[in-house]
Amino acid sequence: MRQFYIFVRKEFLHIFRDGRSILILLLMPVVQIILFGFALTNEVKNVKVAIMDPSRDAATTMITERLTAGEYFSPYMMVSTEKDSDALLKRGEVSLILSYSERFRERLMHTGSARLGLTADGTDPNMASSIILYASSIIRSAELEISGKIFNSGGVAIPNVRLLYNPQMKSSYNFVPGVMGLILMLICAMMTSISIVREKETGTMEVLLVSPVRPIFLILSKAVPYFVLSMVNLTTILFLSVFLLGVPVTGSLFWLVIVSLVFIFVSLSMGLLISSIASTQVAAMLISGLVLMMPVMLLSGMIYPISNMPDILQVIAQFIPAKWYIEAVRKLMIQGLPLNSVLTELSVLLVMAAIYLTASLRSFKDRLQ
Repeated sequence: MRQFYIFVRKEFLHIFRDGRSILILLLMPVVQIILFGFALTNEVKNVKVAIMDPSRDAATTMITERLTAGEYFSPYMMVSTEKDSDALLKRGEVSLILSYSERFRERLMHTGSARLGLTADGTDPNMASSIILYASSIIRSAELEISGKIFNSGGVAIPNVRLLYNPQMKSSYNFVPGVMGLILMLICAMMTSISIVREKETGTMEVLLVSPVRPIFLILSKAVPYFVLSMVNLTTILFLSVFLLGVPVTGSLFWLVIVSLVFIFVSLSMGLLISSIASTQVAAMLISGLVLMMPVMLLSGMIYPISNMPDILQVIAQFIPAKWYIEAVRKLMIQGLPLNSVLTELSVLLVMAAIYLTASLRSFKDRLQ
């Protein structure tokens, strides 16, 4: 056991002597969590609006003021014709056009034939949908206050709409679990595979194997430092998520950490498996990038909903560990659900850990005899 400790200590010293590795291991999680939390966002903020209001009565004034009062929309200019508003939209000067019919208040109160149009730039469908959704919600609330009914609804009551778990629709609530899965997967798997392959590439692995330490413990000694560093990164991510991005841990912090440790173990096992396949560091990087990073970003539900994907991709997604981890984190961290709600995800991760560890150890045993 003392010899195993010496090898672990040696690997720690090797990591800390390499300044670039330290930057990758400790700085990359901070940069990614800030980048995904602030820069990559689908929230509606400061959308420029062109307004075409031929009637300019009390109702249209109130709706316009209500729409542009918050941080979501800002008035750009008043236009008099559809041609002018379309020109602004085509030039990209505005992202939304709000147009009222003539004698808006009079028609709204008496005939119910008042018309209000919203035109958005659909080159980005997701953002256009969000803009229309935000604007429609604000306008309906203002119109209800004016007349007590929705446009052309015949007095039908407005449904009571609530957004659970993320009432402010912050995109960080969606990205933080995904970034956690991405960072832990890349650091554990990629860095572990590279560290072992480096020994093979430089020819020092054979020297290490003549030591009294069994090959399995030698390999695990390479993985232990990255397990510890991943725990540090997990702490950093949770700290930044809560205190910088305002994403609370509404569920059990204890079980969130336990699930994360299981996922770290799965990632380490995948790194060991990659190291048994690759013979050079470049090959290990390519395998890690193609097999790990791209599927995690595209097929884990981190950015795109899995339910919207074709059936074949939904099947492939079930074999990606990050998919199960991200779902578990969202349930525990965002929704605040109890442990029994993530038993399926936890069980799948445990099975994957056993499979990857068994496969990697058998591969190493054959190679290192």
